[in-house]
Amino acid sequence: MTPARHAPVRFIDLSIPVTDEVVTDPPALRPAISYVDHAAGAEEMLPFFPGLSVDDLPDRQGWAVETVTLSTHSGTHMDAPWHFHPTTDDGARRAPTIDEAPLDLFWRPGVKLDFRHFANGYVATAADVRAELARIGYDLQPLDIVLVNTAAAAAYGGPDYFDSGCGMGGEATLFLTESGVQVVGTDAWSWDAPFVHTARRYAEHGDPSVIWEGHKAGRIRPYYQMEKLHSLEALPPFGFTIACFPVKVARASAGWVRAVAVLDAEAPDHTPDARTPSATAA
Repeated sequence: MTPARHAPVRFIDLSIPVTDEVVTDPPALRPAISYVDHAAGAEEMLPFFPGLSVDDLPDRQGWAVETVTLSTHSGTHMDAPWHFHPTTDDGARRAPTIDEAPLDLFWRPGVKLDFRHFANGYVATAADVRAELARIGYDLQPLDIVLVNTAAAAAYGGPDYFDSGCGMGGEATLFLTESGVQVVGTDAWSWDAPFVHTARRYAEHGDPSVIWEGHKAGRIRPYYQMEKLHSLEALPPFGFTIACFPVKVARASAGWVRAVAVLDAEAPDHTPDARTPSATAA
């Protein structure tokens, strides 16, 4: 059978690597990777094949292997509703874990909200989402995947990354889920405002509802959330498809994801417009 012909497409990798060399997490949460090169791998192979010597192997080289210690929230990953709270739908049912996620949610049209101009720690509202959708001339559709481009993109790899970018508040998150959106993502360390800014607001007002409010919106209506995306500035506001299938980790609150944007190969490269980070976002 002749394979079906498809229109040529272009891929944009929206994921960061799992690495212990680039700072993407606070110290206690950083992944650790040990590397076995081909020379050491040759020694490791010998017990599996009695009588074998290193000299018998081509160029005296064996396999290369890595051992990784990490959280399911390391690198670019997808949070399941179970991460936010044990129940969802206003307590009507148990929140699903990542291995229970419906796969059809993760291959859908994408929409990008450019929030790079908001200051670090700003909490985006439903009005902000509406205003950005109006600016780009797009009407949200059920099951669209909504990506938020924040000032954290410019801080990636530096010590301030997990303190950078705006967050999505509970009101903004509920606006999206009320519109039928079930998968979202951000290039910041968290969907919510960075903890250092939220802690300051909590200390000032003593209102616990400001803590993790975007995540906790999942108690009311379930949704799946990608964090630590990358290269969102390379995307147009819409007109692309997102592929973001999470790794199936049993009973887990999250799974690692290789998020990719798929565009028509004939579409021009996106040039960032005038909406760029403000001085207050630095």
